[in-house]
Amino acid sequence: MGVLQGVVVMIERTFSMVKPDAVIRGIIGEVLSRIEKKGLKIVGMKMIRVSEDQASRLYSVHREKPFYGELVSFIRSAPVVVVAIEGESAVSVMRRLIGSTDAKEASPGTVRGDLSCSKSMNVIHASDSLENAQKELAIFFDEKEMLSYERLDAKWVC
Repeated sequence: MGVLQGVVVMIERTFSMVKPDAVIRGIIGEVLSRIEKKGLKIVGMKMIRVSEDQASRLYSVHREKPFYGELVSFIRSAPVVVVAIEGESAVSVMRRLIGSTDAKEASPGTVRGDLSCSKSMNVIHASDSLENAQKELAIFFDEKEMLSYERLDAKWVC
């Protein structure tokens, strides 16, 4: 929670991942730039190769679905960039910023609408709820890996 011009705002922390297709295509910077330009704050970030354990925990809700194996295989096919993000209503702001999962349905101006190629190669993942954000952050980050700082433009972009 924070105070902005006398108004109490709820600062949330959420999880996002720049997926293998974006890494391989060399558009990490563009994806991250959109997050920062929106006024969200990156408080943790690292490039990793997702382990089998991390992939199975991330996609546990899909374990019984026929596409589960493809999800795990894809997310482990190349490096990813995992990101911890903070901001006012960060979960819902990120979901609107990235757009619909399916590239054909994602609106122009969203990350996926502008940059994704297909439903499966859709550039970025973002948590869909505060509860899932907490679970997903715990898969990829220790609390000590997240940093606290103030953006100079915070009072102008929040």
